[in-house]
Amino acid sequence: MAFIHEDFLLGTKTARRLYHNYAEAEPIFDYHCHISPKDIAQNRQFKNLFEIWLEGDHYKWRAMRSNGVNERFCTGNATPEEKFKAWAATVPHTLRNPLYHWTHLELKRYFGITDLLNESTADKIWKQANAQLATPAFTTQGILKKLNVKVVCTTDDPVDNLEYHKAFEKVGHPTRMLPAFRPDKALTVNQPEGFNKWVGQLAAAANVDINNFSAFLSAVNKRHEFFHAQGCRLSDHGMNHCFADFCSEATAAAVFDKARKNAVVSEKEYTQFASFMMLFFGHLDAKRGWTKQLHLGALRNNNIRLLTQLGPDTGFDSIGDFPQTQTLAAYLNKLDSDNLLPKTVIYNLNPADNCAFATMIGNFQDGTIPGKIQYGSGWWFLDQKEGMEWQMNALSNLGLLSRFIGMITDSRSFMSYPRHEYFRRTLCNLMGRDIEDGLVPNDEKIVGPMIRNICYANAKNYMAFPGVSDAAPAKKPAKKKK
Repeated sequence: MAFIHEDFLLGTKTARRLYHNYAEAEPIFDYHCHISPKDIAQNRQFKNLFEIWLEGDHYKWRAMRSNGVNERFCTGNATPEEKFKAWAATVPHTLRNPLYHWTHLELKRYFGITDLLNESTADKIWKQANAQLATPAFTTQGILKKLNVKVVCTTDDPVDNLEYHKAFEKVGHPTRMLPAFRPDKALTVNQPEGFNKWVGQLAAAANVDINNFSAFLSAVNKRHEFFHAQGCRLSDHGMNHCFADFCSEATAAAVFDKARKNAVVSEKEYTQFASFMMLFFGHLDAKRGWTKQLHLGALRNNNIRLLTQLGPDTGFDSIGDFPQTQTLAAYLNKLDSDNLLPKTVIYNLNPADNCAFATMIGNFQDGTIPGKIQYGSGWWFLDQKEGMEWQMNALSNLGLLSRFIGMITDSRSFMSYPRHEYFRRTLCNLMGRDIEDGLVPNDEKIVGPMIRNICYANAKNYMAFPGVSDAAPAKKPAKKKK
């Protein structure tokens, strides 16, 4: 039997029945990723397996470095084929790392390749995959259609003009590509040089003369409004932890003025300014009916030497152990007290915070929207089988798994869509085992729709994106499993 077979990760008969009958055929609703809007709009044709699979993939680079592979074969000047072969030689050493599962699931789903990737199979797989990549089915738009991706939300700076989203909208493709508003740079008054450069870009994008804090807020609001007009209904923030050192607008304005003069901003001033801005962003999201995402807990850029040499997002981030719950509670409570708490998805990177986050969402459910505050899927270092199970077990024990809005790719790679399948198999395996252990009723009229909803419909209904919320998910006839 091939390593990746139809019942991969499905350890019971019930798990197999649930997956094949209720999860397998559901479309993909990818509401958080980092793939390139330009690549989608321009229908990029990848030249080889390196370009689609290894280019920019810091997960693989971390494994290769751990295996003693020289940086030349990760981010350096080696040829694409040399880099691929260095990865192929590393793959056998990734056993029990999710990369081993992802690698072979991706080769199978995209190219029908069932060989295990290693040094001896590298040449054959390189040629087989490259031959298929040259066909129309493997352009970026072809891949989205092939994998049945109904929605993809990119991650976009407020100063972006969204030209590629506009261009793709005119193509008439069955996938909707929508922007997500990521204003992290608006908080960086503690880095005045970069902050002022960004403020200049914001001024140009909003066509506003930013000569004071009030004008700055006006420009941010105009960009939020612009994104809304392009179909955006989703914001996103990546932070160590929430900010909850609330201050007056006058105090925030004074900090802004210091940064604009390239003066040093203290840690206290930085947290006050960031707290004010995060409330402002929350108010904008609530005003326009958006969903807010809070990605919390990454300790970034730990290796300064290699950060200086290679730049950010090259594989030198890790799980942080920041205190989370008090500031998160204070932030959500402040928005709720102002009656301006938007739909919110919170993601933690440290598994020690799982139960705290799973209980936090219950504090701010108000009966207006099912699952208004969501505990997001296993993210980054936790988007593997065990991390997904930890997250779903915490949510099941302390909240409502049935209202969960499911998986995201959080990826820069067009080869990452089988992560949704990986999640669905893990979900069905978890539920199938519970049924066979007598912990959940063996009643598919209850469990089947729950599985289907977690895979697609919950996210579709929760996000309520224009032109998407009423779309019916595709179904195929159920398979009968013994």
